[in-house]
Amino acid sequence: MFNKKYLYLCVFCSILLIGCAQKHKTQQYDTITVVENLVVDENSVPIFPKKAALTTDTAQHFALDLPKRCKVDWDNQHVVSVVPEEKIEIVRLDKGDSLPDLQVSDYEFKKLSVKAALEKLLEGTDISVVEDQDTYEKITGGIQAGSLSDAVELMAKLGHVYYSYDAEYGEIHLTNHGKWMVKMPKNETIIMALLDAMRGADMRNLLVNWHDKTVVFEGDHQTEKEMSKLLSDVASKKYVLAWDIDVYRVYPKTDNPIVWMNMLPAFGENNIRMSIPGVVGRALVVSPEINTKTLQEFVSQQANMVLVSQGTFAIPNGWQSRFDIGQCSKEDRLETDLIIGATGNYGDYGGYKKIDAKIVLRTTNGELSSFKIPSDIGDNYVIVGIPTHSFVTTPETLISPFAELAMFISPRLISIVDNKAKAQDLSGDALRDFLNQ
Repeated sequence: MFNKKYLYLCVFCSILLIGCAQKHKTQQYDTITVVENLVVDENSVPIFPKKAALTTDTAQHFALDLPKRCKVDWDNQHVVSVVPEEKIEIVRLDKGDSLPDLQVSDYEFKKLSVKAALEKLLEGTDISVVEDQDTYEKITGGIQAGSLSDAVELMAKLGHVYYSYDAEYGEIHLTNHGKWMVKMPKNETIIMALLDAMRGADMRNLLVNWHDKTVVFEGDHQTEKEMSKLLSDVASKKYVLAWDIDVYRVYPKTDNPIVWMNMLPAFGENNIRMSIPGVVGRALVVSPEINTKTLQEFVSQQANMVLVSQGTFAIPNGWQSRFDIGQCSKEDRLETDLIIGATGNYGDYGGYKKIDAKIVLRTTNGELSSFKIPSDIGDNYVIVGIPTHSFVTTPETLISPFAELAMFISPRLISIVDNKAKAQDLSGDALRDFLNQ
């Protein structure tokens, strides 16, 4: 009897051990997933589709001037600065070696290509002429006396081509395109104004060296002509205008729109100088006593404010510039499609010294609104009443119909004076003396 019980116990234990072993063996395998005939488990390496060989967005948006454009120090802002005049110089690059010191006299050419005219001039020398690009202009002229380098330069200009000399092989190379360096002033705001003027004139692929304060560009004869005209015009200006800007989205705390009329008792009637309606929105010209802090304090009583973008942009007097909100946006928001354009002059305005500006709001769908704003030095602009729904592209949205865009814009003036003067930011008595001149 004992032996049978012992035997049954051993068999039972063996069955339990086999069951545990099978269970343990089963638990060694993880759940697997089959996706498009591929076995995927927790140790699988993700598989991605091949991308085109394009620059990534984050690399595409990298720009050395953004930290200079996308920051405003409202606590240390100077509405008028004086900077000494500096020469803006344009220098042609890639001219190669110096031509031999030879003299030219009594040489005439008529309806010849630049290559043919040079070959005729260089007969009897070891210098050959090579066209790196086809040239089509026919030139006519004469040289009574001068150096070879002056003669070649003259004929190249007449034919709207560029040359370089390779002394090792004794070759003059002709091309339709050239490369130039522009030596810029030292003031960074003026540099940005010049860059924006260049880009506004459709100059592309500008290589900016912020350490050397130089810009390199390439182009043909027409590009050189336009750039020379632009730099000459800008160099003749005695003022540069700049605007510092904060862009906010405003959310009302209730289901009611913001009552902007309450600004009058809040700020005082003397601190709101002008009210200028646009097709959409309204621009207010306010006194220097109204700043970003006082605007935020007023709005906070009725709504919440979120800073969408902040930055600065500048133009030579009489030119135009733009501020891309998306370029300096704090986050990806609907309003980042907005571009603020500006043109302006500082000078006589009906017997008053004014900044006569036009501010234009644009999106990819076209112009949204514009405001013509004459203001005194030190005055600021507050633009309100631009519905956030202006930027909504879907039929429905969770954004309140009373949410709107508000902007605080502060103009600055940079006065360019005789280069013997000292650079300075004007305030107090010095600023009053400047305004009274």
